[in-house]
Formats: sequence, C-alpha cells, structure tokens
Amino acid sequence: MARVYPCTLTSPSSSSGRETFTIWMKSLVFHGNGCTVYNSNGEIVYRIDNYDNKCSNEVYLMDLRGKVLCTILRKKLWAFGNWDGYKSNGPQVKNEKPWFKVRKNGKFLKRDSACQVTVGCNEAQTSCYRIEGIVHKSEFKIIDSERGVVAEVKQKQSSSGLGLGEDVLSLVMEPHVDHSLIMALVTVYGLIGHKL
Repeated sequence: MARVYPCTLTSPSSSSGRETFTIWMKSLVFHGNGCTVYNSNGEIVYRIDNYDNKCSNEVYLMDLRGKVLCTILRKKLWAFGNWDGYKSNGPQVKNEKPWFKVRKNGKFLKRDSACQVTVGCNEAQTSCYRIEGIVHKSEFKIIDSERGVVAEVKQKQSSSGLGLGEDVLSLVMEPHVDHSLIMALVTVYGLIGHKL
C-alpha cells in the first residue's frame, strides 16, 4: 500500500526564472466567490475566498493552508478604484501604513482601465507599477517604472490553442518579482473589474 505524506509546499516569494501560474476564477469553498491559483506542477499556492460577497470591501490573499499573506481594503471613495494592501491581518491593519496602494485612473469614458500602483508606502523610497488592461477583459499586464513587463495575465489555452474559458487564466511572472505582491495586484484588478 502506498504511503501518503502531507504536502509541505509553501508560497514562493520570488524565483530566479520565469514562472507560469494558472488562475481559476472559482473559490475552493462551495458556493463561494474568489479564485484559486495553481503553480506549473498543479499544486495550489494561493487562494482568495470571499464566501457570499462578490466585490467585497475587504479581501484576503491566502496561501494553501489559509494563512493570510495580504489584506486588501477598498478605500471609502470606491467609485474611483482606490485600494490599499497590508502585509498583516486583523483589526490592527487600519492603524498601519499600507504595503501598497492602487489608484484607478479617472478616465471613465475610455476603454482602458489603467491603474497606478505605489509600493513601499511606509518607507522613504517607493517603487511604482502600472496595471494596463482593457475594460471588461481579464487580460492585462503589470509594468514596472522602467516600462518592463513584470507579469502578464491572459486567457489560458490548451496545448492545441483552444481557450479554456473566461474563468481560467494564465499568469506569467518574470524572475525576481515578489509573487505575493503580484498576486495581490492581480486580486485588486479582479475586484476593480468585478471578477472576484
């Protein structure tokens, strides 16, 4: 009889090579809202479970075991697409400075849905990213301050080139980027587009 061992997988913080993840826009919780993220080996590495609330004002990016990696809060002026991300969880979050801020550009009549991202809000030096996509599409890119693409999300296709559906996406991350930060930004973009 074969032995079964517990999985010791942890969420990677970054990698030295390009990595591809699969995002399934379904929660692991029955009748829940959220998404599940798989690595190239088919192992679950991240998940988001909003339970009954779609487009919630407070969302948690978790690892496989449910440990909160990032708390994402919508700011009061939600119509303008302002979100803050925190590396902690619980009531003390609102008293801390955010890890990152996402602000949607105010071009309501344009087809693009670009967002400006500021990381390192509690340090003097900050880094900036930009999320560029098209309204009502799941495909987008995360671009750094030097205009280099650090991550790209597209509809996942089978090896024969057929699309697997609008709720199955492929996320390609470039080397040496913080995976949990990129996943948090993907989550915010999903919330802005009313996908989560």
